[in-house]
Amino acid sequence: MDSITGGVYKTIPCLVAPKGPGRAPPLARPTPPSAHRSSSTPAPCPARGPAADRRAPVRRRRSEVKPRLPRLAGILLLSTALLTACADDPGGAGGGTIGVDYPRSDTDFWNSYIGYVPEYAEELGLDMKTTNSSNDVATLASNVQTFLSQGVDGVAIAPQDTAAVAPVLQTLAERDIPVVTVDTRPDEGEVYMVVRADNRAYGEQACRYLGSQLEGEGKIVMLQGDLASINGRDRTEAFNDCMEAEYPGIRVFGEATNWDAATAAQKLQTTLTAHPDVRGVYMQATFGLSGTLQVLDQLNMAVPPDDPEHVFIVSNDGIPQELQLIGEGKIDATVSQPADLYAEYALTYLQAALDGETFEPGPTDHGSEIVEVREGVLEDQLPAPLVTRDGGTYGGVESLPFDDPSLWGNDRG
Repeated sequence: MDSITGGVYKTIPCLVAPKGPGRAPPLARPTPPSAHRSSSTPAPCPARGPAADRRAPVRRRRSEVKPRLPRLAGILLLSTALLTACADDPGGAGGGTIGVDYPRSDTDFWNSYIGYVPEYAEELGLDMKTTNSSNDVATLASNVQTFLSQGVDGVAIAPQDTAAVAPVLQTLAERDIPVVTVDTRPDEGEVYMVVRADNRAYGEQACRYLGSQLEGEGKIVMLQGDLASINGRDRTEAFNDCMEAEYPGIRVFGEATNWDAATAAQKLQTTLTAHPDVRGVYMQATFGLSGTLQVLDQLNMAVPPDDPEHVFIVSNDGIPQELQLIGEGKIDATVSQPADLYAEYALTYLQAALDGETFEPGPTDHGSEIVEVREGVLEDQLPAPLVTRDGGTYGGVESLPFDDPSLWGNDRG
């Protein structure tokens, strides 16, 4: 809720959004111990309820927020009553209606994300509208128009084409609707926060694992994602840069797949037929998992890890199937992309946006780092560990064992 102070809209942190039909009472939002606010900001009311125990990002400061003009009349009429209510209600700011667009539902990773989102929406007391853009930016644009017609206060999206999403972000910016992007960072446009892991680290971890296992010599196939996506570019560039710098004796065959399973399988089969001495495969996501195993089996290259002809496979996502396959010795490693944390912090940051909070670069209290990736755009780079069978250190990279209970894939397995 906004109030007017000297002609500038400021956030009153302890006000609770009014209840409405079908809306659950919003849960109080905790104040992290490490947060600090400007001296002009009033102290919030004490937190209460289950949400008080959840993890939250470090709030660096509260700031003045842009006025939302359609709410002006209600703000003027209700400000006095709500200020009085602050003294009587022990809850903090919370609630609101958000729109969450799911980018696709044809992979285990994104289906896991879809499963986590409602859990955190309920915990935060957020009303939620959802759509699915099926990996199509035109559908995403249409879905955003639907959200606007439903009167949402904030939007979370995961645009797969990070260049083409700019007009969608412009539409939301013109309506003063805060946006959190998940998993991907738009090439241009205004967003409140990017919730993502360091995708360059994905490529480097895969490089160091495979480079150390091949002892710096041999051939590797990299099944690239869509290079129109910042994720595909980051993973590809980092893998290649690491190989060139650390393992120049390894030859990398980069195959563009557009995140398509059939394309990945066909290109892998062609490369392995021409180069049967390939001893490593890096899949930039699990879209290529089944096809890779099928191709290796068809070419009689699916041999155990202790066989000198073993082809080392590194995947990327951390889904339950990958962890099981690592345990069975059918693949060797993966990078666990945090589907659970994507959902949790996408909604956490949207709630923070509705509360008028801002953030600064630096470490958070949930094991990540907020970085400024371009002017005015912050990205919370969540942890995404390398996962192996033994939890060893490879090429200087520490890994977690496949059965580690902290991995979200074991929680969902």
